[in-house]
Amino acid sequence: MVAKAKANKVTEDGIITMYMEYVLEHDSVPRSIYKFCKENKISETDFYSFYRSIEVLQKEIWNKFYANTEALLLKNKEYEVFTNKEKMLTFFYTFFELLTLNRSYVLFALKQNDSPLKNLGQLKGLRQHIKTFAVGLINDANADKNLKITRYNPKVFSEGAWLQFLFVLKFWMEDSSAGFEKTDMAIEKSINTVFDIFDNTPLENILDFGKFLYKETFV
Repeated sequence: MVAKAKANKVTEDGIITMYMEYVLEHDSVPRSIYKFCKENKISETDFYSFYRSIEVLQKEIWNKFYANTEALLLKNKEYEVFTNKEKMLTFFYTFFELLTLNRSYVLFALKQNDSPLKNLGQLKGLRQHIKTFAVGLINDANADKNLKITRYNPKVFSEGAWLQFLFVLKFWMEDSSAGFEKTDMAIEKSINTVFDIFDNTPLENILDFGKFLYKETFV
């Protein structure tokens, strides 16, 4: 009996898996926590021990995407010696590889409501994680700059990183290329552009990015 109880123990990740499978199988969000728990043969007490609502659960899924990405980055022994640009590129590549593994759920989650802003509300916690990640990179870069006037603005850069993420997310959602190779191109070009802007490097890269966006969006 003890062994069986342990095998059936409800976990935080287990509820997330149940939820993701539920919405994909029903093509809808559970109408109530009661019905969700009944179908998955768990108690409401088990559910509420981790999440107080479906909305909180939805946000936590995105937090998990970030946490899993961060864990993968830290497993890479070479990551610590990467430049800031390489760290940002690696983060984006890894994050979107993880999203691709869960593409059906992500597309459902970001299209479940008619209001795009309401759908993006699920990303509130993720937004803070990404901004904090970007601030860390900028603080590292500023540590090597003696003059205050040459230092980057962490607030501006972190907000730019979030807007950049939203752009890539939308691009990825609409990408029909094999292996999402165009998304990889968008990641590379957009991150190169962001760092070019902050490093005051040649305008050609910015123009190249602009041409890429125009071609992929309007042609």
